[in-house]
Amino acid sequence: MTQDRTLAATGLICGYALMIGFTDNYVRVIAAEAGLWQFHATRTAMALVMLAVAAFGFGLRLRPVNLRAVLARSAIHGAAMVIYFGALAFLPVALVAAGLFTSPIFVLLISRFAYGHAIGPVRVLAVAIGFLGVLLVLGPEALQGASLAAVLPVLAGFLYALGNIATREWCGAESASTLLAGFFAALGVIGVIGMAGLWLWPIEVAEGAAGFVQRGPVAASETFYFWTFVQAIGSLVAVGMMIRAYQLTEASRASVLEYVILPASALWSYMLWGEVLTGLQIAGMALIIAAGSMIALRAKAQEAPVPQV
Repeated sequence: MTQDRTLAATGLICGYALMIGFTDNYVRVIAAEAGLWQFHATRTAMALVMLAVAAFGFGLRLRPVNLRAVLARSAIHGAAMVIYFGALAFLPVALVAAGLFTSPIFVLLISRFAYGHAIGPVRVLAVAIGFLGVLLVLGPEALQGASLAAVLPVLAGFLYALGNIATREWCGAESASTLLAGFFAALGVIGVIGMAGLWLWPIEVAEGAAGFVQRGPVAASETFYFWTFVQAIGSLVAVGMMIRAYQLTEASRASVLEYVILPASALWSYMLWGEVLTGLQIAGMALIIAAGSMIALRAKAQEAPVPQV
């Protein structure tokens, strides 16, 4: 049985959130001139080259122990990201984000009913508190405009949850570098397919970031390649930390801790762009931090050694 190390996973997820929060703030710069598919394909090419160099230099294992499990996990996570970004083309960002952050609820349900994991009241309460915090951060608009199309972000949340469970349940014997390579490879393949489709069947594209999803391949500037390179480095390290965290503890714990990415992103948004939070958003972040703290403190109590008498 895989040893559970929730406190170590907590540190990894906090590092992941701070790094991803920084790099994702610059997606707006990338989206201003290039498309989502070109971004994924270019970032994957950069990331896989760096990962191959790191594997050669540090002896990292990239060959899967269970190829089918790694391919399945990579495909599930890739599909989640495609649905998520695709929904951004016709739904408010707040609604899409709220849908994706239903993933801890699905993690809880899948862990309990598919794998028989015991889920205590602390974790159930933490999920509820964390999700309430997410809704407060996103604002009232996250609850408006719901339609059949709004089911898509929830589907992305379900697939994201399933992929995170697969990290520990299916791929516990894999190295983080193997799963990292699979994740980027899946997104790279999807990016190439998207680029090819939009090159063969181009559609009308809005100017700037509004055309991010619909835009096909373009002759991008140095700015695009620089920030995509920064994204590749940041994603390699951050996603690797997140993968390792899901290998160290149960997905139902790690998924709640992942809520911390919202406060981290907001912090960077303030520092980089001067975007100020409302009182409601600050209250939501306090709830998110409380949810993560509940999980971490509960884990500390459970992992503490029993005194010898």
